[in-house]
Amino acid sequence: MGFDKREADLLAVKIRKNILRTIASKGTGHVGGSLSIADALAVLYGSVMNLDPKHPEKEDRDYIVLSKGHSGPAMYAALAAKGYFDESILDTLNQNNTILPSHTDRMKTPGVDMTTGSLGQGASLAAGAAFADKLDKRDSFTYLILGDGELDEGQVWESLLFAAHHRLSNLITFVDANGKQLDGTTDQICSLGSIEKKFDAFGYHVVSVENGNDTGQIYKAVMEAKAEKAVPSAIVLHTVKGAGVRKYADMDNCHSTTVSRTELDDFYRELDGEKREA
Repeated sequence: MGFDKREADLLAVKIRKNILRTIASKGTGHVGGSLSIADALAVLYGSVMNLDPKHPEKEDRDYIVLSKGHSGPAMYAALAAKGYFDESILDTLNQNNTILPSHTDRMKTPGVDMTTGSLGQGASLAAGAAFADKLDKRDSFTYLILGDGELDEGQVWESLLFAAHHRLSNLITFVDANGKQLDGTTDQICSLGSIEKKFDAFGYHVVSVENGNDTGQIYKAVMEAKAEKAVPSAIVLHTVKGAGVRKYADMDNCHSTTVSRTELDDFYRELDGEKREA
């Protein structure tokens, strides 16, 4: 699977449109942290991961664990764009009998590998999946997505100790470092200092991506991480919460907010226009 930046950017636009459509169906949801990881998901689903939408549970697939499970609309957006289910289902977010609950659930949604939402727990689940593949001598990778606010959870750091000790080079962790969490900025709530230095101290190979919303930089970082054969890797994506849509990117707190169906056409035009000018 090769990388074409234009195709990756187009997929990121599609994912963002699907995110907005999904949340608009409910009227409110976790907008900011869903939009900030759209580019990473475009790279992973479009250019990196070994997956098959027709066989979502094939044994040799790569795993993706969205530990910040409240950003489920982003994963649903990517899965729909890749054909795991019909895009019309995006209009049923968190409604009765939906397959798209507010937080990701592997028992409900095709293509979701891990049930997540209780922050921090996805880190342990991803380490376990990578460890199992290592024991089974599979070539598969596990991709873990953490929020920077989620790093307040002690369980995350316990999982890092485990992964480094077992030298899980098949585990690649993304940190969506958008600088904001539920109650304010990460510096206000619980300052993290240098995320890169912390992962390095735990024995990880660390790649820092200055523009974490640039698909080219993300792909380059993933290739570097996949080439590391001795220890697990962490890719720190310095992103913008609400990236791609000015209304949300400029908002002080867009962690969970409203999206109106009446705004969608304007948002879509903005997204299309930005990519044509890029």
